[in-house]
Amino acid sequence: MAQLDPASILGPGGAVARRLPAYELRSQQLEMAQAVARAIGRPGHLIVEAGTGVGKSFAYLVPSILAAVEQKKKIVISTHTIALQEQLLRKDLPFLRSVMPQEFSAVLVKGRSNYISLRRLDVAGARATGTFQQQEEFDQLGEIKLWANRTTDGSRSDLDFRPLPGVWDAVQSENGNCLGRDCPRNKACFYFQARRRVWSANLLIVNHALFVTDLALRAAGFGMLPKYDVAIFDEAHTLEAVAGEHMGLQVSNIGVDITLARLYNDRSGKGLLSFHRLQQAMDQVQNARMAADDFFEQVARWHLRHGQNFNGRVRRPVDWPDTLCEELHKLATAIGEGSAKVENPEHRIELTAAQGRCSALADQIASWTGQSAADQVYWVELEERARPRIRLASAPLDVGPSLRKLLFDQVPTCVLTSATLCVGTPPRFDFLKSRLGLTAAETHALGSPFDYPNQVTIHLPRNLPDPSAQPQDFERVAIKAIAHYLERTQGKAFVLFTSYKMLDAAARALTPWLVERNIALFAQSDGLPRSKMVEAFKADVNSVIFGADSFWQGVDVPGEALSNVIIVRLPFSVPSHPLLEARLEDIRNRGGNPFVEYQVPEAVIKLKQGFGRLIRTRTDRGIVVILDPRVMTKPYGRAFLGSLPDCPRIVEQIDLPGSRG
Repeated sequence: MAQLDPASILGPGGAVARRLPAYELRSQQLEMAQAVARAIGRPGHLIVEAGTGVGKSFAYLVPSILAAVEQKKKIVISTHTIALQEQLLRKDLPFLRSVMPQEFSAVLVKGRSNYISLRRLDVAGARATGTFQQQEEFDQLGEIKLWANRTTDGSRSDLDFRPLPGVWDAVQSENGNCLGRDCPRNKACFYFQARRRVWSANLLIVNHALFVTDLALRAAGFGMLPKYDVAIFDEAHTLEAVAGEHMGLQVSNIGVDITLARLYNDRSGKGLLSFHRLQQAMDQVQNARMAADDFFEQVARWHLRHGQNFNGRVRRPVDWPDTLCEELHKLATAIGEGSAKVENPEHRIELTAAQGRCSALADQIASWTGQSAADQVYWVELEERARPRIRLASAPLDVGPSLRKLLFDQVPTCVLTSATLCVGTPPRFDFLKSRLGLTAAETHALGSPFDYPNQVTIHLPRNLPDPSAQPQDFERVAIKAIAHYLERTQGKAFVLFTSYKMLDAAARALTPWLVERNIALFAQSDGLPRSKMVEAFKADVNSVIFGADSFWQGVDVPGEALSNVIIVRLPFSVPSHPLLEARLEDIRNRGGNPFVEYQVPEAVIKLKQGFGRLIRTRTDRGIVVILDPRVMTKPYGRAFLGSLPDCPRIVEQIDLPGSRG
């Protein structure tokens, strides 16, 4: 069969057009598909900003399928959100399978801990009375046993309830807790069945977190994914943040306590060690628990001594008296000695896995206190509540060198795409390229097929105070401006905030006004999950959502239900976070301007994400309001406005009763 060009599928008279009589050719989609095909064929790296409505998933799936089938290339497609993964697996790929002449296979790759281990399920059942305490735990274990006999997938997402962490921990598949071919349930193992599908599939669908974790494992000589020729990142604007999170360390007092309690709970007398009657190890759990309490209490006192506004950053290795690592290593040794006396290999491996977890935990804490990983930023997070939550964290100062070494220099073709990757007019990709360490790549800014000049109007009120110079005045006047613009559309709006504090203040101040007009308010500060808020918003056409960080991206509400997006402030990151503080310092130390080089382009990309919530289809109409006057009064405002689609901008003086300015 002759090699097909993407145009034979996506072009005029192509396979998709023949299947869909009302199909409209999108030149941007075809241009992107051909660029992806060239990048795979050369090979080479490619960055594509494809505006909303381009249909970018088809634009990278079609050339990927052609290359996988005809050139035998292994393709990995990585997304940030579950919603996009579900769209690919349930909608886009089944449709392409029905219209393309090539036969191909695509599988969703999940981390090992998502799968149940049938052998561990049997072991958990055998020692349930010595492990679990609550009736709900016994009930859930029984339900999981019934489910394990009927599931074809064997992964947690196939369960119709969310298991308690302790229950799932007892039955999940684990790398260090696997007998491999010696396992009596090896042939029926869901994880290894999934691995075989992964090795034989043409396309692998993963999330960014799993992808980055696999990169780190490959650097250590392991790896979850087979060798691949092409890596495609959709929602690529989130890749730096995810890479930073998964290339660092996170250890908390709560996590240490849970690990120890599952080994031995002194109040109930239950746990893995109690079941095996390993008294020496049980005594050592108590020693480790006291050491953990002392250690994290020291960390909390150190944090509190620095005052209320301290961001928790630890700039040099700490010399806190620390017996925790020593006690955890002693615990690991005691468990190892106890496991040697256990004859049953299925029970012995549970103990050796626990031994490994204790050693790894000790090594992580020692690495953090000694700051042994180069070019990492270290900090402490202290969350005051009934029992304080104390977390030790670290992340790379710059993920670029690691991504360049482990990804871009190793994989022949990487494609990065999103609706928001470039900044300014003309569009530039320098910020993304420098942050990810991708110095050389073909770039395309394709815009959107939507008719923005006729679908959306940007409103820019000019009589609001400057939020950086007059923060209290701005908050007071902006809340009145929110009401002014909500009145225009009778709700049907997202109001996007950069702080929960102002979101909460606006919700309290505007509740009587909204009650008077019968406009339902769903405020993120109320604690309702995002998905539930969106469902309720769609069901009530005259409602409004007050949302913070997670509502700026990844939320899709087409139609009249969302006719108005109000952006309260330009979304600059708070430079007090230890990681951002360190990155800005690093730019300054290199002689750069951190505000211009980092904070402005990062905020521009987030503003574009917020703007993109409004127009999701060709029939959507509405307004976008930017209340922050700096977009007009500051020189950097041009970067924000110049990065938005070309549509009418109305600069206006609005009537705000009782307000100055």
